[in-house]
Amino acid sequence: MAGWSSPLALGLATIICFQALADDRPNFVFIYTDDQAPTAVGFAGNEELKTPHIDRIAAEGATLRNSFTVTPVCSPSRAEMMTSRYGSELGILDWINPRSETELGLNPNTVTWVELLKDADYATCLSGKWHLGTADRYHPTLTGYDEFMGIRDGGCPPKDPVLEINGHPTKTSGFTVDLVTDHALKFIREHHKQSFLASVHYREPHAAWLPTRVEDWEPYRELDPTLPTPVHPDLDVERVKRMTREYYASIASVDRNVGRILDLLEELGVAENTVVIYTSDHGYHTGHHALWFKGNAHWMTKPLPEKRWEKIDRLRRPNLFDQALRVPTAIRWPKKIKAGTEVIAVTSNLDWYPTILAMAGIEVPEELTLRGRNFLPWLTGESVEDWPEELYAEYSMRHGATVDMRCWRTPKWKYMIDFAHDGREEIYDLVNDPKELNNLAASGDSQAAQIRKSFKEKILAKIREIGDPLVIDLP
Repeated sequence: MAGWSSPLALGLATIICFQALADDRPNFVFIYTDDQAPTAVGFAGNEELKTPHIDRIAAEGATLRNSFTVTPVCSPSRAEMMTSRYGSELGILDWINPRSETELGLNPNTVTWVELLKDADYATCLSGKWHLGTADRYHPTLTGYDEFMGIRDGGCPPKDPVLEINGHPTKTSGFTVDLVTDHALKFIREHHKQSFLASVHYREPHAAWLPTRVEDWEPYRELDPTLPTPVHPDLDVERVKRMTREYYASIASVDRNVGRILDLLEELGVAENTVVIYTSDHGYHTGHHALWFKGNAHWMTKPLPEKRWEKIDRLRRPNLFDQALRVPTAIRWPKKIKAGTEVIAVTSNLDWYPTILAMAGIEVPEELTLRGRNFLPWLTGESVEDWPEELYAEYSMRHGATVDMRCWRTPKWKYMIDFAHDGREEIYDLVNDPKELNNLAASGDSQAAQIRKSFKEKILAKIREIGDPLVIDLP
């Protein structure tokens, strides 16, 4: 596969640190949630959901207001974040099913940014969810992590899970979110006198959401949550409200543990030069468009809509709506980032790779092909010229439906085409219709017709550029 190189070959030749002293390099805490809606955090304006510790990261650092993933489902998004390559380039199209796709995973010869930090003498640890292959040859310790504690597959119960600890499946006692944090805190304590990366990949707020600790559930047990507007006339309101309450409690459990991490950094005296990143693998619908879940969303209506597309059943609504593509993102680095910074520029999960390396003073090896861009200048207030505002997104759903959706998005317009279904297209005027309620694809609108032609050409060009193997025989 293009862009894959041997880590061994790169090891001695590619690591160049800009700082004169290793002690000047920042530490990293990369907090990564699963299934968190862009609207499901306090700093996004949600007044019903209390996330004071997550909000503290935003208030004391930077908020990325237009932060996206380029594939709105777990495994591809995680692979993209690790490699700065599209899931279609990596052969990871949909979430990896640990029962039926045991041979699928992130090729360990792919050079990750974690690997480059490790080669630069960072201590590295992953606590929590991996979901990039369950076979031993895809183990996280083969992609740059010194140690791993958590789950290799896509999920586990919120309480008393079986976790991999010291290489062995271990039945544990306690809430998963707390156990994952416990291990991360232990790692930080043991390595805070050297440069470190602590990746904390929570399974939360992925379902199942309950049980949680009492203090996480009580504020939401009787909540009458506000529904996203407009409310679909057939929406199963009571079900959506019940699930929203449980979903909020799960996020509250994450927030409580984020507070534990921030407190430890202060206690150890390393907060000033530690980059704390808070983001999610993709967005999430909590009643938006009458849907639940992410890019593979389910209808939440009674009755279900009639079946329209051959390879999509009545329950499913595969989508590339902004609600599924946007992710809540905040970054704190007191030494470099001014409190209250807001970044409006469009960024994506492909951008973490070059940005984190720039923060660490590590040059990107010339042998590598990265699709992302370094957005560090936006965080530090430098002048940025010629920053593209386009976003290319993709999702080839293979579990529950078969679609090959590709999307081109600008701040003004958005176009989606599904190559698996002739005629399945969506066009949205994001300026006048930011909630993507009025699909203009069949409207006869002349401007929409121009967007279709222009954006489809851009999509086809991108497909050819990245060697997308799924869409063949293109015009």
